[in-house]
Amino acid sequence: MTGRNSSSTRRPVLSPVWLVLVGIASVQLGAGFAKSLFDEVDPTTIVWLRLATSMLVLVAVLRPRLRGRTREDWLVVLAFGASLALMNWAIYQSFARIPLGVAVTIEFIGPLTLAVLGSRRPRDLAWVVLAAVGVLLLGFDGDDLDAAGVVFALVAGAAWAAYILLSARTGRHWEGLDGLAVASVVAALLLTPFAIGIGGEDLLDPRILLIGAAVGLLSSVIPYSCELVALRSLSPGVFGILMSLEPAAAALAGILVLGELLGAAQWAAVACVIAASVGATRAAGAGRAGRDVVVRD
Repeated sequence: MTGRNSSSTRRPVLSPVWLVLVGIASVQLGAGFAKSLFDEVDPTTIVWLRLATSMLVLVAVLRPRLRGRTREDWLVVLAFGASLALMNWAIYQSFARIPLGVAVTIEFIGPLTLAVLGSRRPRDLAWVVLAAVGVLLLGFDGDDLDAAGVVFALVAGAAWAAYILLSARTGRHWEGLDGLAVASVVAALLLTPFAIGIGGEDLLDPRILLIGAAVGLLSSVIPYSCELVALRSLSPGVFGILMSLEPAAAALAGILVLGELLGAAQWAAVACVIAASVGATRAAGAGRAGRDVVVRD
């Protein structure tokens, strides 16, 4: 991102496929890094710092136009920002309680279900069934899953699905990426009272602020920039299939950063959700679902 809603004609250094993969790795490594800090910093504080960093970068780069907006414009972007805040907060609460790979696997059910619902072929419901089988497999692992962590992951998945739908509506009301920038402000403001109430003096610690900024860069700014450039030349269908690798990337980040080893049943669950996501994306074709299922801040 080099200017206000601008696009460059220069070819990216990396191919679009590699840009997407770099973005996926950055998101999940950022999540793993964030979780490693939960013993000293509350997840709400970390997620607020992530959103605040993203907000500052997006507003500074995009400089969204606010004048002349209608009431409906504002209602849509407020809802969009609320879904963004809930999605990020809930998934952080989830992987604070259960392994990162498991949390993202469960969360992925939300956008996957939305993609299938966008299909007109009843047989495509089989992909949801396959994903459900994967989630059920999580319960057969030797370690009991924290119920709250599972619920938070499901809430994050539902918020992700809402984010997708609201993203499309926001794009019809706000030019370019202005809506995303404003929604990022809304999301950060919504979480501010909770971050101040929970974080307290942590938010005055320069070290904590730098950590939060690093998480924001890894989990929002870098991956979003990679996706933005990749989508200029990559078909939405291929993009959606690549993003289906997120659960596996989360599991690997959990192993590398946190030492969270998954059991055989959990890896089988990840495989089921990835296969279901690829199948749903292919069934949806290279249309709306392929792109919207996966683009998030």
